[in-house]
Amino acid sequence: MDLARGLWRYRQFVISSIRNELVSRFARSKLGGLWIILNPLAQVAIYALILSNVLAAKMPGVQDKYAYAVYLMAGTLAWSLFSEIVTRCLTLFIEQGNLMKKMSFPRITLPTIVVGSALLNNFFLFLAMTGIFLVLGHPLHWMMLWLIPLTLIVVIFALGFGLILGVMNVFIRDIGQMMTIILQVWFWFTPVVYPENVIPEQFRHWFIFNPMATFVNAYHRVLVYNESPASSNLLILLGVALVLVGISLFMFRRASAEMVDVL
Repeated sequence: MDLARGLWRYRQFVISSIRNELVSRFARSKLGGLWIILNPLAQVAIYALILSNVLAAKMPGVQDKYAYAVYLMAGTLAWSLFSEIVTRCLTLFIEQGNLMKKMSFPRITLPTIVVGSALLNNFFLFLAMTGIFLVLGHPLHWMMLWLIPLTLIVVIFALGFGLILGVMNVFIRDIGQMMTIILQVWFWFTPVVYPENVIPEQFRHWFIFNPMATFVNAYHRVLVYNESPASSNLLILLGVALVLVGISLFMFRRASAEMVDVL
């Protein structure tokens, strides 16, 4: 409750920080905020051009010739939100060390700013993707409302996971280096750029140990196949995410003062 009250008192600081961060990122850029969506969409275009001829025919239940591009954008929407929050939380306290030393403010505002900024970026990316869906002739539908709880669960999971790593990284800097490699490997073990059915059936059961595979599959079901995600799997992941957040907040409160000394 102390964390929540502190966050509420400094809500204007959080909002202004998110706004200033967005403005400063593109202050001298001619295209401005378009770079938020151009970078991930460029990656989608490259994968789609190179891999779609090989993989699109193997996607079950979708006959559209642009199906693979839609599939790839849906997976990218989920993964980009997760990876941005985790990556930024990983070095958050190290980068904001001087601010934490010089100013007295609720430290919980720092990860809140990260989440707010990531959600804003993800929202702009979603808007761009819906425009591309319409251009490609892929219809928008009411199942897309599932993206609201899906996004919430992904954020909770990424925040809990990232905050734990961020606190640990203050004391053990090898964690930051190691997680950069792990996230790259994790991406390729998640069906973002390939359909799950291309994996030999005897190995598919391993996806159950990859929570991001469940999230990405849920995004695919909603955006590509116009189906609702498996609620039982999402409830399990929500439970895991809440446990991670609880652990991360406990670690954060216990280590907050000591982090300032180390930094």
